[in-house]
Amino acid sequence: MTTLGTGLQRVRRWLREHPLAFDGALAVAVLAAMIAASFTDPKAPDGPSFGTRTPEVSSVVLMVLGAAVLVVRRRNPMAVLAATGALSVLEFVLVDPPAPVVMSVVIALYTVAASTDRPTTWRVGLLTMGALTASAMFFGESPWYRQENLGVFAWTGMAGAAGDAVRSRRAFIDAIRERAERAERTREEEARRRVAEERLRIARDLHDVVAHHIALVNVQAGVAAHVMDKRPDQAKEALAHVREASRSALNELRATVGLLRQSGDPEAPTEPAPGLAVLGELVDKVRRAGLPVEVACADRLAPLPAAVDLAAYRVIQEALTNVQKHAGPGAKAEVSVIRVGATAEVTVLDNGTGRTEGAGADGGGGHGLLGMRERVTALGGTLTAGPRYGGGFRVHAILPVKDRPGEPETPDAAGRTGERP
Repeated sequence: MTTLGTGLQRVRRWLREHPLAFDGALAVAVLAAMIAASFTDPKAPDGPSFGTRTPEVSSVVLMVLGAAVLVVRRRNPMAVLAATGALSVLEFVLVDPPAPVVMSVVIALYTVAASTDRPTTWRVGLLTMGALTASAMFFGESPWYRQENLGVFAWTGMAGAAGDAVRSRRAFIDAIRERAERAERTREEEARRRVAEERLRIARDLHDVVAHHIALVNVQAGVAAHVMDKRPDQAKEALAHVREASRSALNELRATVGLLRQSGDPEAPTEPAPGLAVLGELVDKVRRAGLPVEVACADRLAPLPAAVDLAAYRVIQEALTNVQKHAGPGAKAEVSVIRVGATAEVTVLDNGTGRTEGAGADGGGGHGLLGMRERVTALGGTLTAGPRYGGGFRVHAILPVKDRPGEPETPDAAGRTGERP
């Protein structure tokens, strides 16, 4: 059965690739059927009989012409239908009983119905059925209601209906195939978009982690080098801060890179991402690095959604890192986190006198400000960053927060300045 099915598929594939050969074979088959049927005498005394009648020469010529034009039925189906219809009408006029030249009309009408639209099929089909049936009824000595005349009407009608059904099925299959291809393209585009977003998110996390902790290491290493000879106790303290910052950087890097592992990896990190809950630890590290930081936060700040909480933490972390790197000596920073209606506002200010033009961009060659803006924009918020009037730099992020049912209202004003969260 498998071999037979494979053979049939090969034959169908070959015929589909060579339509002219298929139409030629179809024309030969139709001609053989018409000639065989022309030997049947429908007027025999005991009913229709085969072999008691010989077709006229004109009938044979008309049958050959009707079959021959079917070879080009795909190229111009309307012209082929008109030609076969005219040959059939001519046969009804010249010979009684006529030879079955109408068989070629059935194939031509099927081709028209299968290759055009439904309104055209209805118009052409009704015109063909009416013309052939009227010709069969009006010409000839037999009564107009004989079954052969009704057979002409039935066969042409079935040809039009079959062609329309085949056309509808092809259109349905083409629509399903197009829908499947479009869905496949959409899935591939969605997968590529998700991969790009995930890569961008991981890149932002890596940048935030590395930039912040390396900045702390750089500052503390500079302090240790400066006081190594005169104040070794302060040098030891600075080196301890270097070790702590490097250990924190390694832990966060391990957690971030762990996201790339497979879900079944038992070593994949399970601890939550950093957020405002650990803002105090971040501020302590920055203070130990030598940058005075004051924090203003609402006393009863309701928990933020995980994405908003992480974005707020990263914005503060990157902004403080930029203050350490660019604000210059003697600078101070202020951090504010408040809820205003359905938004959370994060503000980081400094009064530095250093190269503030690079404070938001990592010296003009990094991606700090770009990463912060991408984080905030991805959540539907806005971020503004720029120099302050009178000196310093300001980073202000507005993050939308969807209120949850039953969530207590939080004050809009900031709490006591200088108090840790």
